[in-house]
Amino acid sequence: MVQSLAFTVKRHAPEFVKPSKPTPHTIKLLSDVDDQDGLRFQVPVIQFYKYDPNMAGKDPVDVIRKALAKTLVFYYPLAGRLREVPSRKVIVDCNDEGVLFIEADADITLEQFGDALQPPFPCLDELLYDVPGSSDVINTPILLIQVTRLKCGGFIFAIRLNHLISDGAGLVQFMSALGEISRGMNIPSIAPVWHRELLNSRDPPRVTCSHREYEQVPDTKGTIVPLDDMVHQSFFFGPTELAALRPLFPSHLQQRSRFEIVTACLWRCRTIALQPDNDEEVRVICIYNARGKFNPPLPKGYYGNAFAFPVAISTAEKLIENPLGYALELIKKAKADVTEEYMHSMADLMVIKGRPHFTSVRMYLVSDVTYVGFREVDFGWGKAVYGGPAHGGVGVVPGLASFYIPFKNAKGEEGLVIPVCLPTQAMKRFVKELDILLKNNINLPNKGGLKSSFIISSL
Repeated sequence: MVQSLAFTVKRHAPEFVKPSKPTPHTIKLLSDVDDQDGLRFQVPVIQFYKYDPNMAGKDPVDVIRKALAKTLVFYYPLAGRLREVPSRKVIVDCNDEGVLFIEADADITLEQFGDALQPPFPCLDELLYDVPGSSDVINTPILLIQVTRLKCGGFIFAIRLNHLISDGAGLVQFMSALGEISRGMNIPSIAPVWHRELLNSRDPPRVTCSHREYEQVPDTKGTIVPLDDMVHQSFFFGPTELAALRPLFPSHLQQRSRFEIVTACLWRCRTIALQPDNDEEVRVICIYNARGKFNPPLPKGYYGNAFAFPVAISTAEKLIENPLGYALELIKKAKADVTEEYMHSMADLMVIKGRPHFTSVRMYLVSDVTYVGFREVDFGWGKAVYGGPAHGGVGVVPGLASFYIPFKNAKGEEGLVIPVCLPTQAMKRFVKELDILLKNNINLPNKGGLKSSFIISSL
C-alpha cells in the first residue's frame, strides 16, 4: 500500500434507505449467543471493485441504492433499531426506519492504491464515514453503507454492521443477496431465516462445559495492551512462508491446517513481544464457526451469530520455552472443544452470568475469514479485488484481534494477509521474532528489522 497516498472524498449528505415495500412492524428477539457483551461493537468491511466495460453507463451508487431498498424487504430487521430492555437484554424493533447510506466520489483511481490492497487502508474514515451519533450499538441504524465512485470507473463499497445482529457469515449472506438483486434477481437465492430461538438458553439453563474464555481475570499488572501507542501492520503468509514454518513443528503436526500453524507462531511471537511475566497466563481465542456442529443443522439462511470463542491458555514461560508444537496442541484442543453441547452451554452461561465479555487480559483473538466469501460478493462489476475486514483490532476492546484475510500478493501468490496491532516497541520485537522463525528455513530478502519482505503495509 502506498503510505503517502492522499486523496479527496466528496460525500453527499447521509440518507436513510428503507425497504421498498411494506414490511412487518414487530419486535424480534436476538439469541443468547447474539446477545453478549463481547459483540457490542460495529464491524467495518470494505470491498474494492474494478471498472467493467460491460457495465458502462451504469452507476454503482444508483444500482446498489435501489437494490438495497429491495433487499431490505427480505432482511427487514436490518432496517430496524436495537433496543435494550431490562436485564440488559437486546431486542430488534422492526420499524422500517432504514439503514444509513452515503453516496461519495473520490479523486483517485484503483490503480493508485497500488498492487497491495490490504489493511490498514489510508483514509478509511473517508471511505466509511462515521456519521455523528450513528456508532452506538443501541437505538442507532444497524447498517451503514458508503459507495464511493473512483475516477477510473471502479468503486469502493464499505459497510459497517452492528455485530449483535450477525456474524461474518451472516453479513456475507446479506451482501450476496444485495449483489444478486443488484444484478437483476427479484429474490435472493438463499432466503433469510431468523429463528434466533435455536441458540437461546435452555430451561433451566445449565453450564455443562468449561468456558474459560469468559473467566473474569483481574488485570493486576496493567497488561491489557495500551491503546495510546498502537501501530498497525499487515503480514503476508503465502506458500513460501508456510513452507518455512511447517518444519518448525514435529512431524506429526506438520500437516495441520494453515490456520493452526500460523496461529501458533503469531501467538508465541506476540507473547514474546509483549514481555509478560513468566508466571502470567496468556490466551489465544480462535473464533470458530459452529454452524456445522448442530444436528439437525442450523437452517440454511440463518444469519445470526453462530460462533464460539474457544480459548487456549498457557503461562507465558511455557509458551515461550516449549517448542512450537506445544502451542499448536493447545490450539487444536481448544477448537475440538466446540460441539453442539458447547454452544448450548455457552448460551446458558450468558443468561446465568449476565452476558459477560470474553476475557481480554493478556488475550489475542484470531478470526479466519478465508472461507466466509467477502471477495465473491458481486454487484454486477465482478468479484472484489479486495474484500474483507477494513482493519484489524476491532472489538469492544480494540487492538486485540487479527483477521486472516484471503489475499493475492504482487507476485500473484495466494495466501493470507493478517493485520496486527501492537504498541510501537512491541511491534518491533514482534517483527524480529517472526523474522527469526521464517529465516530458520529460508533466506528472505531485505534482512533486518522492519524492512522484512513479509510486511506489506503499515500505518
